[in-house]
Amino acid sequence: WIARRWEDPAFPIAFPWFDSPRYWEDHILSLREQASALDEPSIL
Repeated sequence: WIARRWEDPAFPIAFPWFDSPRYWEDHILSLREQASALDEPSIL
């Protein structure tokens, strides 16, 4: 929803990190780590 509202002048002020490459790199890394954890055998 942020991407759809990005042209609203308030959004870049409220979410300055949204268009940062570093934010997306970290977010994708986090998602990959979560996906990898889901592939691990259950500990129960």
